[in-house]
Amino acid sequence: MPHPDRLLELREAGIVAVLRAPNTEAALRAVDALIAGGITAIEVTYSTPEPARVIREIIRNHGDAVYIGAGTIVHPGQAREVAEAGARFLVSPGTAPSLAAEMIATGGVVMLGAMTPSEVMLATSLGADAIKIFPASLGGPAYLGSLRGPFPEVPLMPTGGVTAANISQWFAAGAIAVGAGSDLCSPTAMAEGDWDRIEATARSFSSALAEARGR
Repeated sequence: MPHPDRLLELREAGIVAVLRAPNTEAALRAVDALIAGGITAIEVTYSTPEPARVIREIIRNHGDAVYIGAGTIVHPGQAREVAEAGARFLVSPGTAPSLAAEMIATGGVVMLGAMTPSEVMLATSLGADAIKIFPASLGGPAYLGSLRGPFPEVPLMPTGGVTAANISQWFAAGAIAVGAGSDLCSPTAMAEGDWDRIEATARSFSSALAEARGR
């Protein structure tokens, strides 16, 4: 099991915005809006053009105000590229031993993707700090709760199907944090440059998190 301190910032942030932006400018403007709305953990995916450049710019603009990571890591070399750019956590949608080893070698927090109990066991055995349950929308909070039975101490982060309306259900089911993509940072809003909409959505997610935590 990972040392609890390695996941402290993830637990405190609670929500990871999974950013899939059409271009660098949209990515940076979306991050500005997300942070203004109270979302402090950002996962820049490889679906976004030039993710390493985006990560460097986010760090330059926001510094310690953001917990920055990178996701959709599926090819050799990607983990090192984004880690060198400053990504502090690395996320893959699945679990591949060789790729996991590259991610772990960076020293960053590693989240490997899994859906079934066997995949959770494999990801844990390879040294993942947390397990990304994906696509979590397939089973919902009830499925996450079922995984908690055999894996009570494994840090689970569901991604997919997370909305402001159901955040409390995910945490009640045992999530240590949640990942939210298009429901939080709408591709349509980014394409239209509607940064106010993204900020407003971020605020609704932040409020829902605070309510789920009883704050």
